[in-house]
Amino acid sequence: MTPVTCFSGKTVTVFGLGGSGLVTAEALRAGGARVLAWDDKQAARDKAAEAGFAIADPLQQGLDGQDALILSPGVPLTHPAPHPVVLKAQSARVEIIGDIELFFRQRALISPDAPCVAITGTNGKSTTTALISHLLQVAGRDVAMGGNIGTAILALPVPDKTRVHVIECSTFQIDLAPSLAPGIGILTNLTPDHLDRHGTMALYAAIKQRLVEQSGLAVIGVDDAFCQQIADQLEGQDHPLVRLSMDHPLQDGISRDGTRLVLNGPDGEMDVADLAGIASLRGVHNAQNAAAAIATVLALGVDGETIRRGLRSFPGLAHRMQPLGHAGRALIVNDSKATNAEAAGKALASFAGGIHWIIGGVAKEGGIDGLKPYFNRIAHAYLIGKSTPLFAGQLGDDVPFSDCGTLEQAFAQAVERANASGEQEPVVLLSPACASYDQFPNFEVRGARFKDMAEAMTGFRPMGKDA
Repeated sequence: MTPVTCFSGKTVTVFGLGGSGLVTAEALRAGGARVLAWDDKQAARDKAAEAGFAIADPLQQGLDGQDALILSPGVPLTHPAPHPVVLKAQSARVEIIGDIELFFRQRALISPDAPCVAITGTNGKSTTTALISHLLQVAGRDVAMGGNIGTAILALPVPDKTRVHVIECSTFQIDLAPSLAPGIGILTNLTPDHLDRHGTMALYAAIKQRLVEQSGLAVIGVDDAFCQQIADQLEGQDHPLVRLSMDHPLQDGISRDGTRLVLNGPDGEMDVADLAGIASLRGVHNAQNAAAAIATVLALGVDGETIRRGLRSFPGLAHRMQPLGHAGRALIVNDSKATNAEAAGKALASFAGGIHWIIGGVAKEGGIDGLKPYFNRIAHAYLIGKSTPLFAGQLGDDVPFSDCGTLEQAFAQAVERANASGEQEPVVLLSPACASYDQFPNFEVRGARFKDMAEAMTGFRPMGKDA
């Protein structure tokens, strides 16, 4: 844990006790703050009370005289309308911050030069975060990974010059962290997302921009117009910058040439990695994630051979284009995290053909109409869940499909048909393009069920154990 001593002797309210909220309250108390806790859910309040925290509803008791409102990132700050507690804090002139802000204030207080990498963007944040951490661990560095991925940031060990913090940041977290100033800031890409919470794409992009413009070194993917504009602005301010492009060569930065990643700079062109054969980094989107990670660890002093060794041993993230192994000739891939068409499109683009695609659940607006350019790669689609009538109509005569109803039926049919095909290595791909909650509580449970079914098959060969 990182005790937050910068609020020692002060009174704060922690609002929202799920996820990182209770950890935040404990870190503040460990640092000497007087902590009042509140959550709209009784179960969360009961848990905090059992941990010895005073329970106080700020909407009833007010925030006058308090030093801060520590807000959960899940609570609306601005859009679609500020939560009433936000208005209450503003009326009382009490600052509103989050746990990321507390971490960076504590870092500034006890070890301002402690190495810290922060990652944001619409897609690729988690894989980039995990890959940077993995490469640093392979290099023998002490790494603390958390934030929006896995461990709450204040549950991580204290900032220290010998330890690298690698932190994934959502837009909601950045919005509550005015002091966010990592040594290296990464912006992977920007596409419309969470606009119900940010109002406009311009505001969404501006919040993301803060992370890189307040960093010591900015690493930015420039294959979309918003990120290109942000990179140009920072370059105009002489901000240290590494550009990444998977679409075109760069005179200064890392670009993609097939499966190779090439660094161009004052010393000319240099191959930094070849991703051919690395199953956990398949696809153009993962090439960008790898490029961001490579730029970061190079800046932290990791040598090229260690980077290449680390790339080859990266296991990937669960439920994100996760190669599980082989059932017969079929490669089984768990991409349950693909809860919309854009994410599923990245998975489909990662394979040249022979895809046996398991798809369905609760569809997002537009369904899969945007995936038509990939339909010629799909050998057969297996439809499950609530979206079946919609997707059947959108696939039409372009893709053969089966109405399977459940994931279990779809998996069994897909493996059988894939192995009966003439393809050398057909792919059974769970990339649903849908939310899961018609049949599963969340995408993790859906992906875990898929993995369990694969591992239960007679003769299944997990990755790394194929003959």
